[in-house]
Amino acid sequence: MENFNELIKQRRSTRKYTSQELSQEEVVTILKAGLMAPTSKRSNSWQFIAVDQKETLDKLSRCKEHGAALLANAALAVVVVADPLASDVWIEDASVASIMMQLQAEDLGLGSCWVQIRERFTATGMPSDEYVRGILQIPLQLQVLSIIAFGHKDGTKKPFNENDLLWEKVHVNQY
Repeated sequence: MENFNELIKQRRSTRKYTSQELSQEEVVTILKAGLMAPTSKRSNSWQFIAVDQKETLDKLSRCKEHGAALLANAALAVVVVADPLASDVWIEDASVASIMMQLQAEDLGLGSCWVQIRERFTATGMPSDEYVRGILQIPLQLQVLSIIAFGHKDGTKKPFNENDLLWEKVHVNQY
């Protein structure tokens, strides 16, 4: 996409994907966007676990009670983890990297959806991060923030309507 304003209008959460796989070039391009994300003091406290195995995607789709089933049909999931000892703002840094990958996916014409893991629970009450950690053998010092699903969109959504902007939430010079 040539215009950032159009890109952010077009980027909507995609929860339905076709069965088409992503190309290696698409996966690398998405991961590069995450690796280029700005971080506090260039700490690069985040790490990314790219998952494209259907069996593992299916297991990850059960990482929380609601809102993760879409992972089973995604072509790719990127599990975003970070090291709190490397940066006190690891949540913010990992969040920025997550949205950078989502914007890159949209620029490629692909869909994406954020699946929140931190502070969430499975249907059995297990912490979602603990569940994901067990599946992917993530070291204890790393915290799991999110899983971003990626794939070819199965359908289209209307772009964000600027008439729906909540300008009342913007304050100038004081509240």
